[in-house]
Amino acid sequence: MEMKNAKVTIGSRGSDLALWQARWVQQSLANAFKDIDVSIEIIKTTGDKILDSPLSKIGDKGLFTKEIENALLSRKIDLAVHSLKDLPTQLPGGLTIGAITKREDPRDVFIPHPGNPIRTLLDQSQGAAIATGSLRRRSQLLHKRPDFVIAEIRGNLNTRLKKLEQSRWAGMILAKAGVVRLGWEERIGEVIDATVLLPAVGQGALGIEIREGDERIAKLISSLHHYATAQATIAERAFLRKLEGGCQVPIGTHGRVENEGDTQTLKLNALVGSVDGSRVVQGNIQGHPSKAETLGKSLAETLLAGGADEILREIRVDQPVEIP
Repeated sequence: MEMKNAKVTIGSRGSDLALWQARWVQQSLANAFKDIDVSIEIIKTTGDKILDSPLSKIGDKGLFTKEIENALLSRKIDLAVHSLKDLPTQLPGGLTIGAITKREDPRDVFIPHPGNPIRTLLDQSQGAAIATGSLRRRSQLLHKRPDFVIAEIRGNLNTRLKKLEQSRWAGMILAKAGVVRLGWEERIGEVIDATVLLPAVGQGALGIEIREGDERIAKLISSLHHYATAQATIAERAFLRKLEGGCQVPIGTHGRVENEGDTQTLKLNALVGSVDGSRVVQGNIQGHPSKAETLGKSLAETLLAGGADEILREIRVDQPVEIP
């Protein structure tokens, strides 16, 4: 592919994790195409500016992506690197996901307070305070341990670790992928099995967003696309799209493509819970990876019929006002 002296600009948020991800894409492209100049443009999003309110109170559609997408549409940047879990299931007109990268471990981890000798989540003492900014985690935690006190936390990884050290919390829950990417693995007390906490939709994967019809950039990033991750997350995102959920709705999923002899099977587990964890509706489905979209939608319909529709209706009565 002829890319001699080409310039490519990546749009990214400015957090340590976002920049790690953007630089990983930058380096991958530089390694694959020796004659291109790949730069990174840092763009501040609404989600980066509002740090004193829970995500569930300020709306989440495009919270971490809208400003970056505007830069993409105005051709200020050529591609955007997102944590796939931050990317809304409905993209603005003119934009598409050009590649989904190989997924890191999608599970959550428990980071105990430095002074807490109990390393595992569910072995914490009665009434322990666990920090998280996620309704998904809150719902599943309280479903299993109604005695837990949930402490609200926002901010980047370094900010959260500092808050934990200064607190009396037993610990906090984070996505393993971010903790590993920033080199904080030694702080992990436990990698939480997906049967205990289902991850967020797309967790652990990167979504590379581009303009529709931009064949030059599409070809450039095609080598970063990972089929198995893409199909697993397409199923997860189809599930979420059918439910019209987001950060303000407790939804967990775990999609993966498994090899069984000479065949591949896409397996998807998913859950919808009430904010207080008192009710949880969950299920699973499997089929050929090429049917990812259909599988995700079908499982959503099954859960809706099984009571998820009632949970979602109740949550949306107190729907947050979306910030323009």
